Amino acid sequence: MNIHQYYPVDIVNGPGTRCTLFVAGCEHHCPGCYNQSTWRVDSGVPFTIEMEERLVADLNDSRIPRQGLTLSGGDPLHPANLADVGRLLRRIDRECPGKDIWMWTGYRLEELNDRQRQVISTVNVLIDGKFIRELKDPSLQWRGSSNQVIHRLR
Repeated sequence: MNIHQYYPVDIVNGPGTRCTLFVAGCEHHCPGCYNQSTWRVDSGVPFTIEMEERLVADLNDSRIPRQGLTLSGGDPLHPANLADVGRLLRRIDRECPGKDIWMWTGYRLEELNDRQRQVISTVNVLIDGKFIRELKDPSLQWRGSSNQVIHRLR
């Protein structure tokens, strides 16, 4: 899996103070997407074990209490990301007690295949749906367009 950006301290992409990871790879190619540079799976830089160790350490660092992890992109549920995202989320679920996981995806919840559903089994909040420029609404919290739905899964 490749990533584009990691923010160890983020207050924009979910509630509270969070760690946020933007992954590479998106099949949706939504017109008006603000993050088109993340569409190619081979863009960005590799997500290394060192980066994973840092992320887990950051989530558990008591000097900056973080509410949890946010995954965005690109699309964390892109087929090329499923193995690595699934492994990372299972590890965070085990090793970072009390931290929630938020994920943005262009896929709709009801469209997810079994493998994608397995990956989101540790996700607390899933914001789903493609960004639709004609439905853009800056007043919406956590969503870019009104078709997107916030699902509280856990």
